[in-house]
Amino acid sequence: MLKKLKNKKVKRAVSNIVFAAVVVVLIIIAAVGFALYATKPTAPPTTMTSTVTSTVTSTLPPSTVTSTVTSTSTSTSTVTTTTTQVVTRPITVNSSGAFYNGKVITFMYTAQFMCTPNATVFFPNAVNQSKVAMGCEVGAGNISAFPKGAAPVFVLVPAFAGLSIFGVPQLGATPQGFPTFTYNNQTYVILTQCGAALTETACPDHMSLIYSPAFTVVEQYLGIKNGVFGLPEGVLPTPAHEHLVTFTTNQSIPWYIVVVLVFDPNIFPNPITGQCQAIVPSNLTNPTANCLNNITALENAMTTYDSAVAVANAKNPIWLALGKPGLEVVVPGITSPSELFSATNSNMILYFSDPPVYPYPI
Repeated sequence: MLKKLKNKKVKRAVSNIVFAAVVVVLIIIAAVGFALYATKPTAPPTTMTSTVTSTVTSTLPPSTVTSTVTSTSTSTSTVTTTTTQVVTRPITVNSSGAFYNGKVITFMYTAQFMCTPNATVFFPNAVNQSKVAMGCEVGAGNISAFPKGAAPVFVLVPAFAGLSIFGVPQLGATPQGFPTFTYNNQTYVILTQCGAALTETACPDHMSLIYSPAFTVVEQYLGIKNGVFGLPEGVLPTPAHEHLVTFTTNQSIPWYIVVVLVFDPNIFPNPITGQCQAIVPSNLTNPTANCLNNITALENAMTTYDSAVAVANAKNPIWLALGKPGLEVVVPGITSPSELFSATNSNMILYFSDPPVYPYPI
């Protein structure tokens, strides 16, 4: 399917303020309605014929004659009706949801993203890729190059949903940009705090396109040698994802991204409730024990093998191309939980505050 889309052009646009409306479609939509009034004839002109009878008396010598005169008049009238149409549009806001200590909190974005150092520092042969992706990459990073005081934000990518994470309907994504996952002939829509880039549910102030050597591995596994969607090899839209942090603050600070590939659908949290659902059979006593709404769960998931992973990803080209890892999550470039706060696997920075308040209307 990817080959059929190789020549599809992707709009490359990055908003300086709001890249796209943050909309949680199918659950909670913060919306305003406005009425569009259209006045139009709803029935054809009608013709009404009336007959008027008058009596005229004429006096003629030497006799009086009374005559009756009948006249006919025609009038045309137009019936006009007013139709009111209500159109609902989402409110555009610079915010999204996130997880902290088992709770759902709010991200308030305050500035455009930054990618430092440029991707070519880590991948000198990816000059064209870096140019298209505005210098943003996943695969390497240097914490010392980040702004002072930058903290980690763990970006949870539902990799078990396969190529639908990139927001393309032909690859299984919903029209809104959410990925889907099919197991036992049932398809689940995987709701995320941020839909894929270049879709209506993408988060504001996020990068649209990213270069990653891991993307190249997947493309080559599928026999694709020159990239997809008209993009250079290894460049794809930012996938749908959720956020996990380890503290809250009302002050905007820089946050550096650590990408986490989630291969166990049983531990991927619902963005509204923060809770997990056991979808795939598991050998674990509690399949949702490592629900990724807190940092301890992430640390445990990095070392937890689960039979659900192989079952859920049997036909997933991402999982297959990356060597069929049996762990619940994979943090590319970081193998030990002890490294989660001393290393990173990207050069991407976001700016936001994360007050401990629920982000959606109740």
